[in-house]
Amino acid sequence: MRGFLALSANLFPVWLLVFCGLALVWPSLFTWFSGSWIVWGLTFIMLGMGTTLEAGAFRAVFKMPGAVVLGFVAQFTVMPLLGWGVAKMLSLPPDFAVGLILVACCPGGTASNVVTYMARANVALSVVMTLCSTLAAVVVTPWLTQGLAGQYLPVDGWGMFLTTLQVVVAPVVFGVFLNHRMPRLAGVASMGGPLFSVILIGLICASIIGQSREAILSHGFLLLLAVGLLHGFGFLAGWLVARVFRFESPEAEAISIEVGMQNSGLAAVLARTHFAANPLTAVPAALSSVTHSVIGSCLAALWRIKRAKEDRLRRQEGKT
Repeated sequence: MRGFLALSANLFPVWLLVFCGLALVWPSLFTWFSGSWIVWGLTFIMLGMGTTLEAGAFRAVFKMPGAVVLGFVAQFTVMPLLGWGVAKMLSLPPDFAVGLILVACCPGGTASNVVTYMARANVALSVVMTLCSTLAAVVVTPWLTQGLAGQYLPVDGWGMFLTTLQVVVAPVVFGVFLNHRMPRLAGVASMGGPLFSVILIGLICASIIGQSREAILSHGFLLLLAVGLLHGFGFLAGWLVARVFRFESPEAEAISIEVGMQNSGLAAVLARTHFAANPLTAVPAALSSVTHSVIGSCLAALWRIKRAKEDRLRRQEGKT
């Protein structure tokens, strides 16, 4: 059973493409999963990952503040500049350009924590970086969006803070508590947690795609190219910067994933709220949620396979 659940979770990109493909054909199958459903979905995802963490993992992260700082700086320099550069290079229409830059200026998404977990990279580091970038986004996201997109974007800082506590900090801490106090229960939860997370992320992405179906079908290729370049170069830049500063693979991979994956759900909400007169600004966020999840999960599968081979080699060397 454990092997079947793990295999199903590792097929994350396939599940995501199936869900989103169905959303384009039959939107109503997924559009119901919105609003509070998304918040609770992310909450359960983070709870599941918390059950896999030991409290000592967080103490270890705070012993290497350099990794957190590096990921934070890369998040709010590499991605915004990439968003602006891709919009200019492809001569995107104004609505799409603003939407792409908005995505690039948002903090790291909670899905990055799931993908980091799937990669068997440093999950605690990923969670801490997501928290730091989300709290900083109260000031940094409007400032960067105004400077690069030429428009001001007010952000509900207190609301973002409460949401972060709800979907990241509180469930992860509770999961760590369960792992410490009730390890058997946590073990059962962690066994099915990855597959459950895959299903929830698929529902979230498919819901956004279903709600933006018409705009995606009309401008799909240009938008896919734009978000593909944004996130593809984001993953690469995050990994390269981490390796230049000589971080080990688990930390470099966590930084790469954190930089390459944005909070597209937040970008979509902000676009619909603050650019209501230009509804197409939300479309890049819809495609971004799928694109960075597919790229990130493919990288996670490769890194997970690589780490499994390394572990087998170490065990074999230990027996000789």
